[in-house]
Amino acid sequence: MTSLRRRHVLAGAVAGLVLGGSQPRAQSGHLYRVGILETVPAELNRDNLDGLLRGLRERGYVEGQNLRIEYRSADGQAERFLDLATELVHLPVDLIVTRGTPAAKAAKAVTDQIPIVMAAIGEPLGAGVVASLAHPGGNVTGFSAYVTELAGKRVELLKEARPSIARVGFLQNLSNPVSPPQWEASQAAARTLGLAAELLDVRTPQDIADTFARIAVNRLDALSVGIDALTQANAKLIVSLAAEHKVLTAYPAREFVDVGGLLSYGPSYPDLYYRAAGMIDKIFKGAKPGDLPVEQPTKLELVINLKTANALGLEVPPNLLARANEVIE
Repeated sequence: MTSLRRRHVLAGAVAGLVLGGSQPRAQSGHLYRVGILETVPAELNRDNLDGLLRGLRERGYVEGQNLRIEYRSADGQAERFLDLATELVHLPVDLIVTRGTPAAKAAKAVTDQIPIVMAAIGEPLGAGVVASLAHPGGNVTGFSAYVTELAGKRVELLKEARPSIARVGFLQNLSNPVSPPQWEASQAAARTLGLAAELLDVRTPQDIADTFARIAVNRLDALSVGIDALTQANAKLIVSLAAEHKVLTAYPAREFVDVGGLLSYGPSYPDLYYRAAGMIDKIFKGAKPGDLPVEQPTKLELVINLKTANALGLEVPPNLLARANEVIE
């Protein structure tokens, strides 16, 4: 079902939930320090952070009262995660929340005692972060973002949006251990649809700019973007370059569409962060992270930006619009 809404109205409503109202205390007199190891600064991560804080508040953890947040951002540079994780451990914090495989691996590398809750991770098993989904073991649990399985789906959506496309690129940082399976899934989907697929491996913002400069030469008429600290931190750059080069682009999260991207298909990350609060509460009440199963997304969302579609001269097929969870006008 298509829904139309204004982002600033939602943000205000969420802020009201976070800041207002009276909720029961978790444990009177105890200050819980939660470290957050993130890929982007807090101002670019507001919806997710609001989801986490709302979930914590509903369980009695109120920032400024019995909860202190220690937010650390790698600003798109995965090599910084190890130092940032070490900093959080030395504070110390009672628990660390991570997003992405590099952040989770860094946190696990510096502590086997402090609980780690993965708000979202691409491949918890493939990256060796947990022993199994049902019984993670150790000090780590959390939520899978299902990124490999959804990479191929975005190629299908591009073909559905414009059936005439023939060549699709996959833009991603291949130094991230969860990226190669996403590329393989994208290739498989392209083959099934009779499309040629090309890997666009980017490691720096300059790589991103250089890659878009070559898109016309490579005759790419569609692009799928993978999820990674680099692509998240440079979402506005990627979206602006896609608009400049008029390339049909699908993204892994709605945060790209919110800044002007064409369409996204992926898990609702604010929902994952909200659910992470429940795991945090269980751990603070005595549960061992290794005994809490890694959970899957329960809310996938297709978001389409009609203003961007119009700028690209794209008439979005009615059946695709009908399946969208949200249409931004």
